[in-house]
Amino acid sequence: MTTEQAGTTIHLGPGQGRTYPLGGMTAVFKADGAETGDRYSVSEWWLEPHSTGPGAHAHDRNDEVFYVLEGVASILVGDIWHEAPQGSFLRIPATVRHDFQNRSDGRIGLLNFFIPGGFEQNMPAIAAWFAANPPDPPA
Repeated sequence: MTTEQAGTTIHLGPGQGRTYPLGGMTAVFKADGAETGDRYSVSEWWLEPHSTGPGAHAHDRNDEVFYVLEGVASILVGDIWHEAPQGSFLRIPATVRHDFQNRSDGRIGLLNFFIPGGFEQNMPAIAAWFAANPPDPPA
């Protein structure tokens, strides 16, 4: 993995990045605020079959972009759940409640852009919370 400072090239191979286990979900951060001048962060989110996501939440000032890499994701936007197959794209504006789950029998993968960056600073505490509070399977 090669990262230095904001404005430099980042080159990661498959599976590389800062990995956070979160029960049936794993987050892999590819680019953090320190590497992008806090303009954005990029991460992959992988969910095992029949796994819940982070829980419904909203961000005060951050937009999120999701692109489905693998499988069929169930993504909550506002009060509506969307079934999003591989290749689907969603932009979720700041303040909009959202969540994601894997209700399928196969693994799913989501590519996430968090704009502006900075969310990744919360990941150690989030990983510790998930370790202490294993999630239930999705409904």
